[in-house]
Amino acid sequence: MRICRFNNDRLGLVQDDEVLDITAAIECLPAQRWPVSYCDPVIEHLDQIRKLAIELAPNAKRFALSDVVLNSPVSIASKLPAAPVNYLKHMAEAQSDPTTFHAHHLKKIEEVGLFLKASSSLVGPGDGVALRHLERRNDHELELAVVIGKTADRVSETDAMHYVAGYAIGLDMTIRGPEERSLRKSIDTYSVLGPWLTTADEVGDPSALEIELHVNGELRQKANTRDLVVNIPKLISWASSYYTLLPGDVIFTGTPDGVGPVIPGDVITASIEKVGQMQVKVRAA
Repeated sequence: MRICRFNNDRLGLVQDDEVLDITAAIECLPAQRWPVSYCDPVIEHLDQIRKLAIELAPNAKRFALSDVVLNSPVSIASKLPAAPVNYLKHMAEAQSDPTTFHAHHLKKIEEVGLFLKASSSLVGPGDGVALRHLERRNDHELELAVVIGKTADRVSETDAMHYVAGYAIGLDMTIRGPEERSLRKSIDTYSVLGPWLTTADEVGDPSALEIELHVNGELRQKANTRDLVVNIPKLISWASSYYTLLPGDVIFTGTPDGVGPVIPGDVITASIEKVGQMQVKVRAA
């Protein structure tokens, strides 16, 4: 099942080239009072949402997919853990260009661990990317994004996949420079998630998915998730050993080689096998 958030917080079921408005399904969600939860309520109650989606679909209002604005399928995340240099070819690419990639950021992922992106940087493809610090290089980084569906605290690699709600395409936008990753990658709109949540059962095994990114029609990144240095079960287990993962948290699994600069006016097209395709416009903040 492919579930989207569209047109300013409508809930949709994506079928072929249409979006079915199933916003009525959110009536099943418990009312929240202060203090509010850090969890995304739709992701937390995804099983109920999916059942209601099936019931509502036959009579739902339909929109052409091309006519809607796609927001991030995750409305709130307590954290966005991310994996640095998790493809060997990207490590080699970075090591060959010390002017762009600073040396103290080029240690192996096993040495540096994960980092966190600010949840306030999360947007959908329809929101676009608003670049800041235009005097510096701003890069695209295509990643498979894993959306956590259940509270995960110190889970084993064996059990890790049971905590996955689904997958999305992630763009880990980055300003190059000497500062820590979390600063340079946490700018508003620098975590693009979309085009929808593809549920885990629809994807199956995520360990051999083709991923591809174009800028203005030019191929920039092409790889397969089989080449991840640290695989998805280990990433989930590793992250949950340091902090509790909550429904709606998103793990950015790392980018392959081919990262490159974008400027205002560029259009990024990203696709991941079995997950979907999205187009993202780049502008100045």
